[in-house]
Amino acid sequence: MRITVLTVPGCPNAPLAMERVTAALAGREAEVELVEVHDQAQAAERGMNGSPTVLLDGVDPFAPAGAVPSVSCRLYRDADGAVAGAPSVAVLRAALDDGTNGPEVAAPGDCCTAKEALDVVGRDGRGRHAPAERGLRAVHQAVLRHFAATGTAPARDVLEPVAAQSGRTAGEVLAELAAEDFLTLEEETGQIRAAYPFSAVPTRHRVGLASGVTVWSMCAIDALGIPAMLNTDIVISSTDPVTGDPITITSHGGTTLWEPRSAVVFVGQRPGGGPAATACCDALNFFTSDATARTWVAEHPGVPGRIVDQAQAEHVGAQTFGPLLVP
Repeated sequence: MRITVLTVPGCPNAPLAMERVTAALAGREAEVELVEVHDQAQAAERGMNGSPTVLLDGVDPFAPAGAVPSVSCRLYRDADGAVAGAPSVAVLRAALDDGTNGPEVAAPGDCCTAKEALDVVGRDGRGRHAPAERGLRAVHQAVLRHFAATGTAPARDVLEPVAAQSGRTAGEVLAELAAEDFLTLEEETGQIRAAYPFSAVPTRHRVGLASGVTVWSMCAIDALGIPAMLNTDIVISSTDPVTGDPITITSHGGTTLWEPRSAVVFVGQRPGGGPAATACCDALNFFTSDATARTWVAEHPGVPGRIVDQAQAEHVGAQTFGPLLVP
């Protein structure tokens, strides 16, 4: 493991970043270096998204969606919403442990690893930003915008003009998007049932947008990705699958408040593959605490996955869904 801390000369947060990297390593072997970046060109070359930037084997695991290299000051938000000049020890340790903050929860004979359970949210690393070819991105983004504006799925006739710009019908484009798991369709009617992160039918996760529109999200991670995708404030209302107790996540002005403060997210994937809607959406839930999450895991031994903290869950959501409406 090679850890590089990139900073501008004299950055007051450089010592803090180095201190937290050392604490997160907790004695494990790694090559750690502090590198000063002097101008924008070097920032672009090195991959510095503000000072300080922490690279793990050359990758910035904390970069927000659409981050642009710069020599500006960089701030980080921890699980409690507090802002600091460096990633917390907890999220650094999570990144060092392949993007998790806790022990792996898996049953013998699982068909996938915990890392794959995290990857399925982003289509095994392919991301959920539909290709621009054949009208896929245009129609996909039209679907997402309709959900955001109305809380409902668009009818095909609404999408026909968008698909026609690529010489195709809405039905053709929707079928291809469904085949690639960008959305799901009703078998009998062909109507849109879900377009991650949105669901056309009620789920456990209700999301109130700043516009006053209420939408349903497919899972906990999907709900957490909506603020980054729409650049809006939201309030997520969910429940603990074990206790039924309410969980509320409020995102306002870039700061997120979780109630209760002990809430966590379990990110899992059911064996057998298939679209995310059936493979993992019901296995990505909010829990009021690590204890209730572990109770659910014990009751579902065939579902491998990870319990992740608030900061990591927010990061995965933003990274997965933040780019979806980018042209």
